[in-house]
Amino acid sequence: MSKRVLGVAALATLALTACAGSDPATPSATPAAAPSGSASAAPASGKLVIWADPNRVKALKPFADQFGTENGVTVEVKEISKDNQQTFLTASQQGSGPDVMVGAHDWIGNLVQNGAIEPVNLTEAQKAAFSDIAIKAVTFDGQIYGAPYAVENIALIRNTDLAPDAPATVEDLVATGKKLKDDGKVQEVLCLPVGQKGDAFHVYPLFAAGGGKLFGDTPTGDPDPKQVLVGSEGSVKAFGKLRDLGEKGDGALKTSITTENYIPSFVGKKCAYLISGPWAMADVKKGGFGYDITPVPTFEGGDPATPFVGVQSFFVAAKGQNKTLAQEFVTNYVTSKDVAKALYEADPRPPALTAALDEVKAGDADAGKFMDAGKEGMPMPAIPEMQAVWEPFGIAEAATVKGGDPDQAASAAQKTIDGSLKN
Repeated sequence: MSKRVLGVAALATLALTACAGSDPATPSATPAAAPSGSASAAPASGKLVIWADPNRVKALKPFADQFGTENGVTVEVKEISKDNQQTFLTASQQGSGPDVMVGAHDWIGNLVQNGAIEPVNLTEAQKAAFSDIAIKAVTFDGQIYGAPYAVENIALIRNTDLAPDAPATVEDLVATGKKLKDDGKVQEVLCLPVGQKGDAFHVYPLFAAGGGKLFGDTPTGDPDPKQVLVGSEGSVKAFGKLRDLGEKGDGALKTSITTENYIPSFVGKKCAYLISGPWAMADVKKGGFGYDITPVPTFEGGDPATPFVGVQSFFVAAKGQNKTLAQEFVTNYVTSKDVAKALYEADPRPPALTAALDEVKAGDADAGKFMDAGKEGMPMPAIPEMQAVWEPFGIAEAATVKGGDPDQAASAAQKTIDGSLKN
């Protein structure tokens, strides 16, 4: 998850890769036939190599085997569990990479810049079958570079035994959390990871709600790397909001709350509010208390608290040994409802495919609630320049949470980012 930075050290601890998924069910249904007008059939010979993380390897293997049988080819699904993006890039440059790579959409700008992936040839009918935000996320420079399969974003997860009502504003959340703490019912106002180096992914909804922005917009609405706004007036104001919530203010944000302890603290009833994503739910459900999932609230009179939205995707490797076979698998096989549901069972994040999401929601209301919480979200910027933002932003966040001057923190972050982008 990154400080899972999806591809950056600053986000490698995000819950996205640290999450625990349920054991996958063995698929029994045959994947749906390719839509009319889809890519031509794969050749009846060859080998397809797929790289994926451990959870998805288990889910993919039955379908990969079936694809191999139906197409008369050998399919190898290889587990990659560390530094997946960089491992793929290095192997691609050396000519030893896979034909298909499974990863996060915000890798796309870096992968395209390094010539590691090719556009995915989805038909109009196939594109229409996915949620709008999923297609937007995998679109870069006007072309689709990934077949999306799961959408993930954070939301406010609430212990309803302690806090029955969803807070209308951040101020309401803080007031309830502080009262619960004063009454000895919890130890923390809010469980949101900050750590010593900050956590841009988790705090972004509050930063946006406070008026902050990372980039300006291009005419098409995409993040504009020529307009870095971390040091802008609005962002300074937002960092000021974080300071007010921090260790010398309300105590809702603390550097002692990290990606390692924030979910266990909520499950252990040390806080009534948790800001996290679908990856937290397996543990939350073990907590033995009532819960609900709602959008992260904004400040009173604030801007929308837009979370980052991440989209897990299948990529066609530009230097793979069998690109035709890879296109067939990515465009016509993993875009089926059965594969989407199997991947959901392996790691419960809402499917990007609308038909699969509708079926999942029938048995898992949480999936729909997370989608609702992220429907106005911002796709994680896929531009390569985002790599220069995570760490300086996180340092500025941690500084202000500790009580530092917002203007100084924002200016230092802007200077560092500008310097990185000039080099």
